[in-house]
Amino acid sequence: MTRCEYVRAVFARQCEIALQNIETLIGLFGDRIQAAFVTGTDFGSQRGPFISPAAYRDLFMPFHRRVTDLIHSHSCWKTFIHSCGSVYALIPSFLEAGFDILNPVQCSAACMAAHDLKREFGKRLVFWGGGVDTQKTMAFGSAGDVYRETRERIQAFGAGGGFVFNAVHNIQATTPTENILAMFRAIRA
Repeated sequence: MTRCEYVRAVFARQCEIALQNIETLIGLFGDRIQAAFVTGTDFGSQRGPFISPAAYRDLFMPFHRRVTDLIHSHSCWKTFIHSCGSVYALIPSFLEAGFDILNPVQCSAACMAAHDLKREFGKRLVFWGGGVDTQKTMAFGSAGDVYRETRERIQAFGAGGGFVFNAVHNIQATTPTENILAMFRAIRA
């Protein structure tokens, strides 16, 4: 808040570099690419966004829009935003910024219930993740808990398409092997 012009100047330079890199990548790979990871900035905490929708729109969205516009106008690639946490309040702005895919879809965070997200945004946004909670269910639940949650998330997000199964985040080292196997059984069911 105290150095907005400096931050904007840094973001502008980063954006110029990204645009040059994307033009190069589009020239090299053409339509062999399906999705482009544009940003991995986490905008959410467990309880809500780290940034207000107005601040996102003012500070980040102009640069995100430039990148997604270039990708969409010069390729068939879909654009991918990664943000952990409760980003429900930001999703309309993410869509306006040109993002096609949201990852990791942290359903355990506030306002991020799978059925609600799918109902409200599922016609305009692909959910890449959210398949099973890695913070609690995978690490500390039973194999039955993992199976049930995975099936529920597949049914919620998968209805009508627009879902790429992935666990919410990385599977933790202490996760029981039985739970990982239960996730795979639920995917195949």
